[in-house]
Amino acid sequence: MKNRLRDIFYRAKTNPVLHQSAKSLKPAPTIWGFLGITLFFIFPEIIGFWRGREIANWSHRMTLETPEATGRAFYWLLEKFFEDGGSYLNLSIGIALLIWLVYEWKKS
Repeated sequence: MKNRLRDIFYRAKTNPVLHQSAKSLKPAPTIWGFLGITLFFIFPEIIGFWRGREIANWSHRMTLETPEATGRAFYWLLEKFFEDGGSYLNLSIGIALLIWLVYEWKKS
């Protein structure tokens, strides 16, 4: 088992396609990269922790009241998104990306 994990790690470490994919996922260390991470990862999770239950309840009421199918689908997705409040996993990913971006900015 230990050798198998070592082989998997080595293949992942030497795989050029995986390295290129990781580089393409990383945002540029510019103001737009910082704003993107903050607005799309961190800010929604903070709102979810702060007002997630109220947003989910409002979305559920709107799902029942909206006559159009697309409107109901939108409110249903919004309800599912905020149903459990914020996500510590998503917040951790956002903070890790922000730290990675600051590290890259300081390095260059």
